[in-house]
Amino acid sequence: MARWQEVLAGLTSNVEDQFDTLKFRLKERLGSDDPVQIVPYHGYGSRERVFLRGRVLEDEGIAAADENDRLWDNLLNMYRRLESDEIPHARLRLHFAGVSEEVVADEEGFFATWLDLPELLPAGQLWHQAEWELLSPRREDQGAVRATGHVMVAPATARFGVISDIDDTVMQSHATDLVRMARLTFLGNARTRLPFPGVAAFYRALQGGTGPDVENVLFYLSSSPWNLYDLLHDFFRLQDIPVAPTFLRDWGLTAQELLPTEHHGYKLEALRTILDFYEDLPFILIGDSGQEDPEIYHEIVHEYPGRIMAVYIRDVSPEERDEAVRALAEEVAAAQSTLVLAEDTLAMARHAAEQGWIAPEMLAHVEAAIAENAQAPTPVEALLEQDEDEAAA
Repeated sequence: MARWQEVLAGLTSNVEDQFDTLKFRLKERLGSDDPVQIVPYHGYGSRERVFLRGRVLEDEGIAAADENDRLWDNLLNMYRRLESDEIPHARLRLHFAGVSEEVVADEEGFFATWLDLPELLPAGQLWHQAEWELLSPRREDQGAVRATGHVMVAPATARFGVISDIDDTVMQSHATDLVRMARLTFLGNARTRLPFPGVAAFYRALQGGTGPDVENVLFYLSSSPWNLYDLLHDFFRLQDIPVAPTFLRDWGLTAQELLPTEHHGYKLEALRTILDFYEDLPFILIGDSGQEDPEIYHEIVHEYPGRIMAVYIRDVSPEERDEAVRALAEEVAAAQSTLVLAEDTLAMARHAAEQGWIAPEMLAHVEAAIAENAQAPTPVEALLEQDEDEAAA
C-alpha cells in the first residue's frame, strides 16, 4: 500500500472508531430497545494454552433460516447482519477450565484472549466449553447476559490438521462471478446455500483419520466478514459438515486498508498463525482455483518445508487458469509435497485414501454422498439459471 493510502486508511479508521463510539453513546442515552448479546466464536488451542474470541453486539433479531423463507426475508436478515451494531469496549468475564479472566472488547466489539492454563486439559477430548458473562454495559431491563462458547484442542491422537477455504471449496459461491455471488449471498440463507457434493463425508473422513480414536484438527479460512459467522455455522451444522474454528475478516475500515480487498496477505497471516501454533502437526490445505489459493498455498509449502502433506485445489476455473495451477503443482512437487487439481471431492478423497490419510471404507461414503447430493436447484439457483437462459436467448 502506498504511503498516502496508509495515512488515509489510518485517518478514516480513526474517524470510524469515533463515530461508532458516539453512535453507541447516543443510542444508550436515547434508550435502545435492542438487547445486547455475546457471540462467541469457536476457539482453539493446546492442552496448555487456548485462544478464545467473539464479539458483543446488539441483537438484531435475525431469525433462524427456514426452508419456506422468502427471498425478501433472506435479504432483510442479511441487511441486519451487515448493519450490526457493535458494543465498543464491552467488559466480559471468561470462565474456562477453572480459570476466570476479565476481557475488554475493542471499538468494533471484538474480544480475544490467550489463556495459559495452570493444569493440562484432558488428553483425549477435542472440544471444551467456555462460559462468557457480560460485565458492562448492562441494560437494566435485560438482566444477566451470558453465552457458552467452544474451544477445539488438539487431542493426543491427532495425526494431522486440515485448513480449508470455504467459498467455492466447501460452499458453492461462484466467487469469480460477482453478480452471481452477490445474489447467492444476499438472497440465500443457511438452508438454501449448497455444499459441493461429498464435502461433508470427506471432511468427516479427514477428521477421523485411520487410527483408533483419531480426531484430527480442522480449520476454516475465508475472506468473508465476521458478520456472516452465524450463517456459516448454521450451514455447516445443517449440512453435517464438521464445525471448526473459523478465520474470517473484519470488513470495517482499518488502519491498514480502506477496504478488505487484499486476500493474499490476510490468508498468509492466518495460515502462519495456525501452523506456528501447531508446530508438531503436518497439514493438508484445501482451496479452489477461482482466486489466489494455489499461489498462497504454494508459498506456504516453501515457507514450511516438510509440513504440508498435500494441497487440494478444487477446479472451478477455465482451462487457461488450470495451466497456471499445474505449473504451480510442479513446483510444489519439487518442494516434496503434492498439489492435486481436483475436478470434484471424490478426486481429493481418492488421493487421501491412497496415501492412508482416510480410512478406505470412507471412500465409499464419499461416493454415496455425491450420488445422494444430486438435487434440484434452490429458488436462488433457479433464479440465476433463469437469468442466464434469458441472457443467452
